[in-house]
Amino acid sequence: MRIKSIATLICFVALYSCSQKVEIQQPELGFRSVPILEIDQLKFKDLNKNNTLDSYEDWRLPVEDRINDLISQMTLEEKVGFMLISTTRLDGDFSFQPGAPKAEVTSGFNEEDLIQQINMFTREPLSYPLMFASGTTKGVRERNLRHFILRVNTSAEIMAEWSNNLQALCEDTRLGIPAIVASNPRNHITMDAAIGLSQGTTVFSKWPGELGLSAMQDLGMVRKFADIARQEWASVGIRKGYQYMADLATEPRWQRNEGTFGEDADWAAAVIREVVLGFQGEKLGASSVALTTKHFPGGGPQVDGQDPHFAFGQDQHYPGGMFEYHLKPFQAAIDAGTSAIMPYYAKPIGTEFEEVAFAYNKRIIKDLLRDKMGFQGIINSDTGPIEMQPWGMEQYTIEERYGKAIDAGVDLFSGTGDPTQLLTAVKMGYVTEERINESIFRLLKEKFDLGLFENPYVDPEKASQLVGNPEFQAAGDLAMRKSIVLLKNDQNLLPIASKTKVYFETYFEGSPDQTPQTAFTTNSVNWDFELVQNKEEADLIVLWLNPHFNSLFSSDGSKIDIRLSNNKIDVGYVNTTLQSKPTITVINFTNPWVISEIDNPNLHTLLATFGTTPEAILDVLSGKIKPSGKLPFTIPANVEQVENNLSDVPGSKEKEGYALFNYGHGLSY
Repeated sequence: MRIKSIATLICFVALYSCSQKVEIQQPELGFRSVPILEIDQLKFKDLNKNNTLDSYEDWRLPVEDRINDLISQMTLEEKVGFMLISTTRLDGDFSFQPGAPKAEVTSGFNEEDLIQQINMFTREPLSYPLMFASGTTKGVRERNLRHFILRVNTSAEIMAEWSNNLQALCEDTRLGIPAIVASNPRNHITMDAAIGLSQGTTVFSKWPGELGLSAMQDLGMVRKFADIARQEWASVGIRKGYQYMADLATEPRWQRNEGTFGEDADWAAAVIREVVLGFQGEKLGASSVALTTKHFPGGGPQVDGQDPHFAFGQDQHYPGGMFEYHLKPFQAAIDAGTSAIMPYYAKPIGTEFEEVAFAYNKRIIKDLLRDKMGFQGIINSDTGPIEMQPWGMEQYTIEERYGKAIDAGVDLFSGTGDPTQLLTAVKMGYVTEERINESIFRLLKEKFDLGLFENPYVDPEKASQLVGNPEFQAAGDLAMRKSIVLLKNDQNLLPIASKTKVYFETYFEGSPDQTPQTAFTTNSVNWDFELVQNKEEADLIVLWLNPHFNSLFSSDGSKIDIRLSNNKIDVGYVNTTLQSKPTITVINFTNPWVISEIDNPNLHTLLATFGTTPEAILDVLSGKIKPSGKLPFTIPANVEQVENNLSDVPGSKEKEGYALFNYGHGLSY
């Protein structure tokens, strides 16, 4: 009787299931030249043009089945080209040269400039042939490249058109595999907008720098930022972000602190989680931008603050024994589903790990990142560890370096557009094709998950309307105001009293005999005080200081000094101003500057910014918006504290006497 009842139940379930219609949702297909196959009133792209629906073209199948089918059809040459991500630029675009022409929708590259850059990093003449990057058409057709880093800084419409042209080019190849376009951050006000760090001023919505996002202490606003940036990026065809930095600002002299979320591992972890979810969603989809979290296992603890882009900065150490502390933001990114992780150039010293750069370090990538921390996505090298920054591996050939890095776990190599030597490494036996297939699987999965095989195209007109629109910028404007930190208000000069005559000076760079500054006198906002054009008629001076290093890539190994006087600020001029009239001092912090040279009895009112605008500052000074930001890192008391700091230890945990203003400090009124 029991058997009969079970049989009846099975029949009932089967009949019920058959009675339910299975909805198959036809995805939107974007195409230019490939034939379209129609099967059972559904449409599919015939990417390999064989008039047959191959498994990888069938969007109804599980992604794993599609990937395995495509890998079986790829040649070794196609696989090897697929493991490179090459910088690409547009003809006429020199985005970081003032007054230079902008781009046309083609591709081109100046290889001689790049070789000079490589010689600068290594401090030695280049002794072997190198193709750092490829012209786009040659890269796609001859070198099988499908990953590109777009450095161009131009209009949304041009970027979208270029992206469409790239995808049409890829569609017209043997297997029709689409490209993925990556970029460094494009939405932040930064001081160092060198290639590889940030894109500088763009047409995208403008937000405070990463330190400013952290200073807001508002995770909801962070998520909103990431969601807005995602929409802007995807609209122009940029579907991969070389961002964000999960590194911690524990070494105050490191020049890349500006791109971090500060010194506190737990807070940085909370911020990075919102960033990943905002760009990617709960999982990658057709509207996502895949992120590459960097620089594992945390690039902050550099010896003397020097950067491992250069031979003189290749060592990373942990004098405070806080290696594990630096892993927290990366674990948060992994748990949120970050698509890729980028190891840094540095090599660890004085640890249990092999003293080779992290891209070659199997115990770091495989044992720690993959096996212990559970990351199963793409390992994307930083730009150039094979050719330019092979720290600890200098004595090995290019082919041997590829073998070591791939064995450690690297899937995608940034910094070259020529697959010749990687192909040679495989043929010489340093890498097996089976291992290559593992990387190809991960790289293809990202593209399938992003929906690029169905529709990689964008609408240039819609992109032009979406990018930097007023609603998006209004959110960015609010974030800039929320990022400002009030450090001192000893004489209650803030908020500025009604009818006060205010001289706002934006001070950028000066010397005893030359002090350039700009008076800010806009009438576009109605504040309850009057902005005047000279100090003489002012009741109150606002002095906004913007100290900054020279660009990271002009470093020469000299001792790094983070006092204001060594970073484009004439402290004599500042102190004279402080003595002359009541003064509100505002300092933009890309690093935890030592401000002891102006920390005197006349410094009564002090604020910190992290990439903002004069209007945002004046809104806070006026009281229209009350200050709510908190310091994302500790400001050291003096140079001696900096020179004796423990590079892996956050300032808030350094010995007593280290801090002038501690992490998390911030007043209001």
